[in-house]
Amino acid sequence: MKTIVIVAAALLLSACGDVDQSMTGTKVSRGDDPAYKGAHNQYMAKGWEAGNKDAWNKQIRERGQLQNEYVKTNR
Repeated sequence: MKTIVIVAAALLLSACGDVDQSMTGTKVSRGDDPAYKGAHNQYMAKGWEAGNKDAWNKQIRERGQLQNEYVKTNR
C-alpha cells in the first residue's frame, strides 16, 4: 500500500515540472517575421528565393497541388 501511495505521489508531482511555453517566457527565441522571409538553411525548397512573397505563395500552391487527391487520381 505504501508503494502505491509513493508511486501515485510521484506521478502527481511530475506534472509540476512543466516548462513554460508561452511567448512571455524568459527564453523566447521566436521571431515575428513572416514565413516568406525564409530560414536560410539546407531545408529550403529549390527554386525559392527567401524574402520574395510571390515566390513563397507559388511554392505553397505547388506543395498543395502535390497533396491534392483529385489531381492525383485524374491523371
